[in-house]
Amino acid sequence: MHNRIALLRTDRGVSRKALAEAVAVNPQTIGYLERGDYSPSCELALKLAEYFRVPVEALFSLRPFPPIAEALRRPAGD
Repeated sequence: MHNRIALLRTDRGVSRKALAEAVAVNPQTIGYLERGDYSPSCELALKLAEYFRVPVEALFSLRPFPPIAEALRRPAGD
């Protein structure tokens, strides 16, 4: 499973410890999630999405997310 936890966490200036406390898990769990070494329970995935105020599918995916730079590129001629 792929995720954007690290991206959102660093963008918002939140430490692993603070995020872990907010969703009631061990800070190591956040590290495992970020590295893709652990897949979250449905409950944890929903808690994380709620914390970041994003839809769960914006945070987790079964396929790799496209690079942010790719999403920001404009089609030629714009």
